[in-house]
Amino acid sequence: MNVLTPFQFVFMQHAFLICLIVAVPVALLSCFLVLKGWALMGDAVSHAVLPGIVLSWLAGIPLVIGAFAAGMFTAVATGFLAENSRVKRDTIMGTVYSGMFAVGVILYTTFPSDQHLDHILYGNMLGVDTGDLWLAGAISLGVTAILLLKWRDFLLHAFDPAQAQASGLPVRTLHYGLLAILSLTIVATLSSVGMILAVALLITPGATAFLLVRSFGRMMAVAVAVCTGSMLVGTYASFWIDSAPAPTIVLILTGVFVLAFIRRIRQTKAATA
Repeated sequence: MNVLTPFQFVFMQHAFLICLIVAVPVALLSCFLVLKGWALMGDAVSHAVLPGIVLSWLAGIPLVIGAFAAGMFTAVATGFLAENSRVKRDTIMGTVYSGMFAVGVILYTTFPSDQHLDHILYGNMLGVDTGDLWLAGAISLGVTAILLLKWRDFLLHAFDPAQAQASGLPVRTLHYGLLAILSLTIVATLSSVGMILAVALLITPGATAFLLVRSFGRMMAVAVAVCTGSMLVGTYASFWIDSAPAPTIVLILTGVFVLAFIRRIRQTKAATA
């Protein structure tokens, strides 16, 4: 075997392709989630799609429909409860997503499936087929286009919603539009890393880039580079060490974040010395 051996297998080719497809939208979205403080929202939506997936299977409809519907329900319910109660948003997120995930687990265990829905939980990058690639590609293309075209509007909304509204921007549309994009992006990553590890892709690239650069434009570029590189290296490494690609990718992303954090500490100490 040589360094090109992994590329000789179709399942590895598909794994590399799904990495290239989903890396860009999750990296771009992670920048907005980090700036807006929506890290827990990404975690909440990624877990809350499980009941929608199981119900879709029971109803005989595409799983992505139920996943998107459940994700949007969680996001909208969280926003409604936060606006109409004295409970803090992070507390509501934790309550809603844990309840939705519990419902999904009960449905999953009550109605055993021959569709191997456990792959939705943990990912099945080595089992990605052509249909998964087309679906992820269509979602990723749409999400990437929206984020790149409207990034300034989303950025202002993330930093200062009041100023965004005073500037005439459709704040409510931007708010729920970002939630819809979040749900769609999670749907695109289900076939690769699964819902449990999807939050790492939605947060770590943006957090790493935030430590390395100052401008938002560079932050998006660095996040895409970090996410794409980590996914490709993690998938390649998993072939040789005989591990699952998804956790290997997350481990590499975490390592890169730690290195960026150490670099920032050293820069801060040097500046204050």
